[in-house]
Amino acid sequence: MRIIAGLARGRVLKTPRGGDVTRPTADRVRETVFNVLGQSCEGLRVLDLFAGTGALGLEAVSRGASRAVLVDDGREAVAVCRQNVEALGFGDRVAVRALPVRKALAALEGEAARFELVFSDPPYAHRAGVEVLEGIAPLVVPSGVAVIEHGRDEALDEVVGPWRREDERRFGGTVVSIFRLTPRAP
Repeated sequence: MRIIAGLARGRVLKTPRGGDVTRPTADRVRETVFNVLGQSCEGLRVLDLFAGTGALGLEAVSRGASRAVLVDDGREAVAVCRQNVEALGFGDRVAVRALPVRKALAALEGEAARFELVFSDPPYAHRAGVEVLEGIAPLVVPSGVAVIEHGRDEALDEVVGPWRREDERRFGGTVVSIFRLTPRAP
């Protein structure tokens, strides 16, 4: 697993031992996601939920994101995220939160944190796509984007609350759904 583009292009990321706890997003899936989103993440604030290795958030920072928050509650995943942040020299722009996603979202909302781009790659068995979209809505700026990775047996509607799906890509048993937050009325 490596960073695909930007400042840290080609740098290898550490991954947790064994594949049963963390399922890192494959390089080709990340490459496709960033091709769909646009190559640059210049100035974006990024939230990476169920971060695992932190690959998605770190890729965004490598491509110019101003700040990223990586969230995971797995001990080994958090340790790997911190090691990857340090190895890439992104400590001034990346925070790692060792919390369950619900608690992290509540804390971020309490801090009035706002993001333009959110990645979520929960364990597929959780079928958490709708719950994540509902939970992140208060943290995302109008027209912000959420990239939800899920199993192909979890169908997400085209419209989920204030979110509208703009794109969907399939990679075997993995589906990546890209949603945009519809602007709220004043």
